[in-house]
Amino acid sequence: MTQLHPAPTPITSLTAKKRPAVLYAIRLLLLFCMLLVAAQVWSAWSARQSRLDEHAAATSNMANALAAQAESSVRIVETVLAGVVERVERDGSTPALNERLRAHMRNMVLQVNELHSLSIYGADGSWLVSSIDHPLAGTYADRDYFQFHLNNRSRNAYVGKPFRSRLSGVWLLPVSRRLDQPDGSFAGVALGTIQIAFFADLYESFDVGQEGVVMLARDDGTLIYRRPLNEKLIGTSIANGPVFTMYRSSGPVGTAMLRSKIDGVVRLYSYRHLGAVPLVVATAQSKKEILAEWEQSTLVMTGATVLVVLLLAGVGARLVRQIMIRDQLEAELRIAEEHLQERNQELTVLATRDGLTGLANRRHFEETLRLELKRAGRTGAPLSLVLLDVDFFKKYNDRYGHVAGDDCLRQVAAALRGGLARPTDLAARYGGEEFAVILPATGQVGARYVAERLRLAVLDLGIAHAANPPGLVTISAGACTFHGKPGEDEDPDAFVRQADALLYRAKDEGRNRVATDASDSGMAPPAAT
Repeated sequence: MTQLHPAPTPITSLTAKKRPAVLYAIRLLLLFCMLLVAAQVWSAWSARQSRLDEHAAATSNMANALAAQAESSVRIVETVLAGVVERVERDGSTPALNERLRAHMRNMVLQVNELHSLSIYGADGSWLVSSIDHPLAGTYADRDYFQFHLNNRSRNAYVGKPFRSRLSGVWLLPVSRRLDQPDGSFAGVALGTIQIAFFADLYESFDVGQEGVVMLARDDGTLIYRRPLNEKLIGTSIANGPVFTMYRSSGPVGTAMLRSKIDGVVRLYSYRHLGAVPLVVATAQSKKEILAEWEQSTLVMTGATVLVVLLLAGVGARLVRQIMIRDQLEAELRIAEEHLQERNQELTVLATRDGLTGLANRRHFEETLRLELKRAGRTGAPLSLVLLDVDFFKKYNDRYGHVAGDDCLRQVAAALRGGLARPTDLAARYGGEEFAVILPATGQVGARYVAERLRLAVLDLGIAHAANPPGLVTISAGACTFHGKPGEDEDPDAFVRQADALLYRAKDEGRNRVATDASDSGMAPPAAT
């Protein structure tokens, strides 16, 4: 009997190949956001490093300029002192000569902006000649510059430690030279002073920001000037500070980000030693001020990046939601499709099966018979048709009732279905108590054998039927065979009429028998036992 097997649908096949679109979309959005944030971080870091590098170059250049200015000022004072020393050691010291020297020294102080004063001290530290009108009396032998020349025969200029003037109270930087007697013994000191305020006026012209620093110190760490000017710091030691620590380890030139020990501010420092002059100059800009503009621009860019990421997240959330809705709709559509397939299968069964007996219905029987006749005509193979009828079924209904009649038909149908051995054979309910069996590739002998087997299968059911002479439910059958030839078609209705005529012949001959087109009379049933 023909079996119906539902074929896999396109939706089921595509579902097996489907990939998790929601997961892919979330990963793609996260990757894009991470790349955007990483690009912003890299850009901000690069801009920060570039800004620090630019200011490092700027502070280094500024340190060079400051060093050149400081060295130039000291060299000018050294040159003036060299002339004064040469005149004193050549001409000696008399009241007339001293007056002329005093005038010369006053003229030098007026002409040279760096000079605050010029003085000559004797071997005992007393004042001999000065550009100052009324110098204070007393000895200056306790000054560090005086002690240096007293104990050293060097003829080079010496930059001493800054000191506060006893006359005016201002802070001065001493530049001095040794005076010698003709025999080379110590004759005194020639002193030129530079007012610390001179450096303040000079370095104020450099823009280092509000928290920037400009610093001038002896190479032993004695502070001469620090911008902003704080007189309490002049003369103190910064030898253990960050600049001099780096100076001792890195050499005469350097640039680094350091934290000040004076005010704790982190600055970008550049320092330079003045070469032959024992001074170190340094300039620094506050890290906070250097990065202020960068921080502002980075803040704006970060805000823009956050806004873009939020917009992407919002759009991505809506996209993911739409994908989820689509997937849900697809799932519901798939379920609906499966339900529809089930319904279609049920409808197919309903359209091809008899509701009472489960056998093929008449419509399916007629379609199958037409196809089998065409196949037989194409191949030349025989095709047999058996029509069966329950004997005296109306009397059975009248005696036992329609419910029992329906049950009788179901048992007969089950016997017919069980009596067919090949899946190509088709049993159908033709109408009422009539049944039909299509036997493809079956000749007259085979048709008669199958029909007789089906008759005996119904008889073996043993269903009581008092109105039937044998006392049991029996069937009558008519079997005919179509011997097709290639190109020859048989009319299905004519074929059915032929089988129906044989069925009626079996009834006329006494029922419970098979009539075929291979004999003139029906096959008689065996004797009752």
